[in-house]
Amino acid sequence: MRYRSPKILQILSSSFCRPIRGGFFHIKKVIYIKKLLKWFGSKAKLLHTLTSKMPDTYNAFYEPFVGSGALIFNQEPHHGYINDLNTALVNVYIQLKNDPDQLINELLDMDSFTCNSDRYYDLRRQYNEKLKTNNYDVETAALLLYLNKHCFSGLYRVNKKGEFNAAWNHRIKPDSLDTENLMAIGKYLSDNDITIANEDFERFADKAQPGDFVYFDSPYVPETKTANFVGYTSAGFSLDDQKRLAKLFQRLTERKVFCMLSNSDTAITRSLYADYRIDKVYVSRSIGGISNKKIGYEIIVTNY
Repeated sequence: MRYRSPKILQILSSSFCRPIRGGFFHIKKVIYIKKLLKWFGSKAKLLHTLTSKMPDTYNAFYEPFVGSGALIFNQEPHHGYINDLNTALVNVYIQLKNDPDQLINELLDMDSFTCNSDRYYDLRRQYNEKLKTNNYDVETAALLLYLNKHCFSGLYRVNKKGEFNAAWNHRIKPDSLDTENLMAIGKYLSDNDITIANEDFERFADKAQPGDFVYFDSPYVPETKTANFVGYTSAGFSLDDQKRLAKLFQRLTERKVFCMLSNSDTAITRSLYADYRIDKVYVSRSIGGISNKKIGYEIIVTNY
C-alpha cells in the first residue's frame, strides 16, 4: 500500500560541498523530476489540485494516457503502469529506461548544430520516415525530443497520415536541454517497478485490481460543436471512445478500483459521469509557456 506524498530522487553523483567550521561536508543535490517534455494538455499546472484529490493510500498506479508524465513523476510510485497510444512517445520512455546516456548523447549531438529552417525541416522529414517504417529506436526518440524543443509552442501534432507536421518555432537560440531531468527520469523508471505499455486504453486499464489507482487524462470532449481536436495519433479520440471510457470507469468502480478523470466541462461529460463526484476547477490554458489567453473550467471526476 502506497501513501500519497510526492517523492524526491537523489542523484548521488550530483553533490556539492558546503563549508562549515572545521572543514567541508557533502550535501546531496535533490532532484525533483519534472514532466518529460512540452505536451498539450499537460497537467503540470494542476498538480496541486490533482494530488489533493487522490486517495490517501493505493496499491499500483495506472496512467492509460501518460503524455508528458507530469503526475507520475510528481508522485514517483514504486509500482506503476504507464501507457500511451502514441508509439513514438512510448519509445522515448523505453529508451530512457533502458539507456538514458545513449539517448542524451544522441540528443546533444543533434542539438550541437544551430537550428534553422532547413535543419528543422530536414530532421522532421527524417523523423517521419522513421515513423513510416515503424523504426522506433534511440535516434527516433532523440528526434522527437529535438523536434518538441524546436517546434512551434512545443506542439506535438500529427496529420491523418500519421506524419508529425508542427512548424519550426523560429528560435535560433532556444533554452538549453534539461539533461539532468532526462537522467532523473531514466533512473526513476529503471530503479522502480514501472511497466511501459503501448496499447488501447481500455485493454490497458482493465488490468487494474481492487485497491489500485487509475488516472484518466484522455483527449477532451470538444467544448463547442465547431471545435476540432488535433490528436497526438492519427486515430484521434471520438465520442464513441469517450463513451467507452465512461463504461470502463464504471466497470473499474464496481471492481473497487480508485479512479480519477479529467475532462472538459461540457454537457456530454457531465452526463457520462453523472453518478460520480464532479469537481469543477479553473484552468488557464497555454502551451509551451505561451498563453493563448483562453481561460475556463474543467472537471475532475472521482469514484471515491
